[in-house]
Amino acid sequence: MKKLLCWLAGISGFAALFILFISGPLYRLEILGLGNAFLLMRWAAYIGIAAIVLVLLALVILRPSSNQHRAILGLSLILGFVSFYMPYNQLQTARSVPAIHDISTDTVNPPEFVAVAPLRADAPNPVEYAGPDVARQQLEAYPDIETMRFQQAPADVFAAALAVVQGTGWEIVAAEANDGRIEATVTTTWFGFKDDVVIRIQGDGGETLLDMRSKSRLGGSDVGANAARIREFRESLMQRMR
Repeated sequence: MKKLLCWLAGISGFAALFILFISGPLYRLEILGLGNAFLLMRWAAYIGIAAIVLVLLALVILRPSSNQHRAILGLSLILGFVSFYMPYNQLQTARSVPAIHDISTDTVNPPEFVAVAPLRADAPNPVEYAGPDVARQQLEAYPDIETMRFQQAPADVFAAALAVVQGTGWEIVAAEANDGRIEATVTTTWFGFKDDVVIRIQGDGGETLLDMRSKSRLGGSDVGANAARIREFRESLMQRMR
């Protein structure tokens, strides 16, 4: 029985992390649907909790004297915690933000997708902006997401914005300097979710206005990803424009 406990404690953390890791690739390869992939993540969290309990029991009951055994159990404990914490943290984040997936710095006249629109033809989330209800939820959750203003000329802001987009590794779909429009597609690493971005740059009297919109193709909630993307872009652009 003690050997079984030690064996289970030693492999459980590794098993939990493996199950968590493969959930994304299995979805990307279309072996699992999204619901089953998320179910796999949930089971990874459950096994992670079990790993923590088993390792603690093994350390208390067996008191292994071998440094190798203690190292394996310690690593299993860490991996079990990671396997539990990642899905748990994602769930908590999802609960803390509104269930929206279309974020724009201009909610009254959001930038429109042009070149990206055909790429979203079969996407569950339509290319059109969802309207006042989404705008209200965004303004409540992300009040800092607003139009960016610059003193530099539109051409200079466009060049800087394009350089930032190129540096992110996003797939550029269109970069129309005359229209002041940049469109790109972002593919997430783990699950391969695709989000689309459009940037609109226009002069307004003595300043240049930059508006950005980021929208997911799939899912009711983006778990805050689109707002985070706009913030990261804004920070990089502000640094470049100094």
